[in-house]
Amino acid sequence: MVKSLLIVNGVVLTVMLINATSLYAGLLAFVEASMLVELACLLSLLGLCGLRRLIRTIPPWGQRLACALLPAAITGLIIHYLLNDANGMISLSRLSASEGIVCAALFGIGLQHYFELRTRAFSPALAEARLQALQARIRPHFLFNSLNAVLSLIRTEPRRAESTLEDMADLFRILMRDAREITTLGNEIRIGMQYLSIEKIRLGERLQVTWDMENISGDSLQRATVPALLLQPLLENAVHYGVEPSTDTALISIAISRVRDRIEVVMSNPFHADAVSTGNHMALDNIRERLTLLYDMEAQLTTQVTEGQFKLHLHFPYRKAGA
Repeated sequence: MVKSLLIVNGVVLTVMLINATSLYAGLLAFVEASMLVELACLLSLLGLCGLRRLIRTIPPWGQRLACALLPAAITGLIIHYLLNDANGMISLSRLSASEGIVCAALFGIGLQHYFELRTRAFSPALAEARLQALQARIRPHFLFNSLNAVLSLIRTEPRRAESTLEDMADLFRILMRDAREITTLGNEIRIGMQYLSIEKIRLGERLQVTWDMENISGDSLQRATVPALLLQPLLENAVHYGVEPSTDTALISIAISRVRDRIEVVMSNPFHADAVSTGNHMALDNIRERLTLLYDMEAQLTTQVTEGQFKLHLHFPYRKAGA
């Protein structure tokens, strides 16, 4: 939705500036037209979103036709009944209803074609190959560290070693999943906790962890869908660059909340300037690329260093299982 609005506004602004006698006149014309552009775009997008289940059931040519006709009809109605009303605040007399309908239809079919091409570019086969490559970069040193942690327990604490092996079995099963597989946020948190319990064996009291999930319900945790291995690599990054270089105890805090139609994850750990390397950026860039492949512009991962803490903020759409 955001990308569609940006594209339409960008095209309209460009046309206005080209046809205007000056930059000021072009910007003024764009501001005048923005009421129609924004209203038509938002109503068209909401209409298409509301009809998406029905549109998916019709052939491709019908989907393209719907993406042209619905914005055209909405734009025509707005021009005829609202903007050119004698009592209206703004009159776009320079744009007739027929011209608005044609423009909206062209925008609709153009954007539909763009997203269709984008879907082909990120086809399941290509996305799967890229996701598997990204996951493969994350696995090796964690698995070696985990095995070494278990080996250290076998003679001294056999029961704990057995429990740790069970946790590792779960993690191995996740790592062997199809890269396209989707899990629930609750399962992803459970895997993250199992990972941290394994690292706790290796790092001892140096590793301290707090989880804050007061702002998300248990139902949301079990229904929200996420790509497999989304949180674990971020936790691994926090352990590797925030806890391992510390000589004292180091706290990793994770806060997960639901804000309307999105899930937010805030993670923080101690920052060590001498430990920062390209590996740190590579791990985060891998996650960003996975998010782009799966959510496009709807997800974002940002980081900042403040008061000696490395803080990570991740948000992505709240999508329910089976929806």
